[in-house]
Amino acid sequence: METFGGKNVLVIGAGKSGFASALLLLREEGRVTLFDERPKEDVERSLGHAVPPQITFVQGRMTDQAAFTADLVVLSPGVPREKLPLQALSGAGTAVWGELELGYRRFRGKVAAVTGTNGKSTVTTLLGQMASHVFPEVFVGGNLGTPFVEAGGKTYDWAVVEVSSFQLETIVAFRPAVAVLLNITEDHLDRYPDLSSYAEAKMGIFRNQGPDDLAVVNVDDPEISSRLSGITAGQIPFSPSRVLDAGVSRDGEEMVYRGGPVEERYPVSILRVRGSQKVENAMAVIGAARAMKIPPDVVWECLRAFRGLPHRVEFVRKVREVSFINDSKGTNVGAVIKCLEGFSEPVWLIAGGKDKGLDFRPLREILARKARAAILLGEARDRMVQELSGTVPLLGADSLDEAVRAAAANARPGDVVVFSPACSSFDMFRSFEERGEVFREAVMGLSE
Repeated sequence: METFGGKNVLVIGAGKSGFASALLLLREEGRVTLFDERPKEDVERSLGHAVPPQITFVQGRMTDQAAFTADLVVLSPGVPREKLPLQALSGAGTAVWGELELGYRRFRGKVAAVTGTNGKSTVTTLLGQMASHVFPEVFVGGNLGTPFVEAGGKTYDWAVVEVSSFQLETIVAFRPAVAVLLNITEDHLDRYPDLSSYAEAKMGIFRNQGPDDLAVVNVDDPEISSRLSGITAGQIPFSPSRVLDAGVSRDGEEMVYRGGPVEERYPVSILRVRGSQKVENAMAVIGAARAMKIPPDVVWECLRAFRGLPHRVEFVRKVREVSFINDSKGTNVGAVIKCLEGFSEPVWLIAGGKDKGLDFRPLREILARKARAAILLGEARDRMVQELSGTVPLLGADSLDEAVRAAAANARPGDVVVFSPACSSFDMFRSFEERGEVFREAVMGLSE
């Protein structure tokens, strides 16, 4: 394993994963320089602690000159590659890794990686719970929470990691023994020029796999199914809409796993989470768990016990016979559609936030079919009004609290108020978690 003792390493981006990378390289006695466009005081405030004095902090972007002095550049996932001096780095022959790559090169154990536009945090968490019932040492994290690089240097049986398209842009050797791709729908078009570019970034999860590895893939997703020929790993397909001879599929009210002579059946009724994506997520977990040799009784029990994650189709409270649902993690159009499909009751949708350049028009059909009205807010509000006009009544709000009060004042007994923004949170909030907490507080403040 190549180590970086005494070498000049530049870490670009001082968020959680970048800072964790800097600390690991510091422990290897590397000469670490940490770049961020924010002032050091703002970085330390967001991290909750000081940058160690052994790490040189530089406010601003990496320069051409720095490229020729670096032995390695570690790029944080939130920083686009275009912000690097790419020509200078190429000329200097300097390697560029992401935090995911650095963590993989320092990890001792097998890796199961999960990606997709929607559902990856839920699948990672549930799969991690199953693995922890069977294997003594399991790391669960990645894009979900604890950076993968924090597992570096320790011995585990498995790591179950959520990986984003941003992280997959900077892999070199990263090779999961089990790779899961849940779905691909339009997202992050403020970073990618088109859906195809975004899809190719997601497909990077399979790039280094070989015939001894396994790929769990949603064969109902057209963006995935059109790219299956590029996967060299053994495939475990899953389909929520049709019966498959092998893999995981739905047969009436059962999810069926077929692998060679083995057939296992899991009733849909054991799932306790809401939303139409619950079956799709469960099938992916079943396929990945069996690929990891997790016994079927553990799979069954964990599916039955799992109640979902905060901010994902989460029931908050019922007020005057109106239910309030927090789906703050619904940060793209596909997620909102999946969320609303799970409700038979009339819906009041609260949506809006930072405009990522997504096409909101696919929401027209689900709104016309499911919703009484939509309350729109945030940076994307005006464009959402333009693209959704004529479907249902569209109301505006200047704050999330105002939107909650408007929904509560207008909803009828038996209706459901769903906060599923279809946008990221950064116009008004620091994170989807903070946004979800503000929604919850507004709902809890409603009078009976």
